[in-house]
Amino acid sequence: MGKRILDILRKDNRGMGTVEMILIIVVLIGLVLIFKTQIQELAGTIFEKISVDSSAILA
Repeated sequence: MGKRILDILRKDNRGMGTVEMILIIVVLIGLVLIFKTQIQELAGTIFEKISVDSSAILA
């Protein structure tokens, strides 16, 4: 009886996609928290360049 229940539990993979997605989200949030300042600096640099370039085009 116990072996049969274990076999059923091993074959039941319905929740695996959800668990994998949650783990990926947790890892991504962790990376964002670790590299927060670098991401902010990069985004600031990119938007500044876009602003300068668009000003040059419009002028």
